[in-house]
Amino acid sequence: MQKFSAAPGAMFTGVWQNRALIVALIKREVIGRYRGSFMGILWSFFNPIVMLAIYTFVFSYVFNSRWAGASGSKAEFALILFAGLMVFNLFSECVTRAPNLIISNANYVKKVVFPLEILPCVIAGSSVFHAFVSLIVWLLAYAVFFGLPPVTALYLPVVVAPLLLIILGLSWGLASIGVYMRDVAHFIALVTSGLMFLAPIFYPATAVPEDYRGLLALNPLTIVVENVRAVLFFGQEPDWQALGIYAGVAIAVAYLGFAFFQKTRKGFADVL
Repeated sequence: MQKFSAAPGAMFTGVWQNRALIVALIKREVIGRYRGSFMGILWSFFNPIVMLAIYTFVFSYVFNSRWAGASGSKAEFALILFAGLMVFNLFSECVTRAPNLIISNANYVKKVVFPLEILPCVIAGSSVFHAFVSLIVWLLAYAVFFGLPPVTALYLPVVVAPLLLIILGLSWGLASIGVYMRDVAHFIALVTSGLMFLAPIFYPATAVPEDYRGLLALNPLTIVVENVRAVLFFGQEPDWQALGIYAGVAIAVAYLGFAFFQKTRKGFADVL
């Protein structure tokens, strides 16, 4: 029986050795999503523009919401809100698809030479592409209303990188569990929805009673949302201490998810 390495180095070498295949599959994933539609890939730009307009109307005009510590303009609230939603969308798109990842690519399981471990990297890459498009829309909107974004926006890749590691770790783990337990996909959909409202996306963390802020910090989205908002909109440096701890946890989650995937993948063919 073929053995699959679960060593820490294998997590990186496998991705590096198959980088060309990963890029090709990401391109196919992105293009395939819009294949046959009239607007094609332009939908990836149109969707965030429409969502930004909807959130601006609902929260600024209907609910008349204001963000603590901000000037109170409607455009400002919309951009602050959308910055958090970009993080959530990146996370949720990967995590909700992960349980069915191997099942939906069952034809690859029988191919001994195909590196199944790169499939979470493919959906993560596709999600990063769409997050990047949303970021372009955000930057354009910011430029229209406020001018050039703050220079601290250059910290964005550093802030988001640990989240990508957590996404990969969860995706590896959920992709494997999803093969043996089909109900996990429904459970993860509920959990993901809960994480959206239990992260400071629609409200600042300071709006949560102090006794419960510790629980808020357990949400894997909280630190990233707060820091993305800080560097993109408020012109502040990231919270390096919190981000450092988060990065350490992210590396552990990524490796544990990868190791679990490698240890359990030998049974995929029998189940499918």
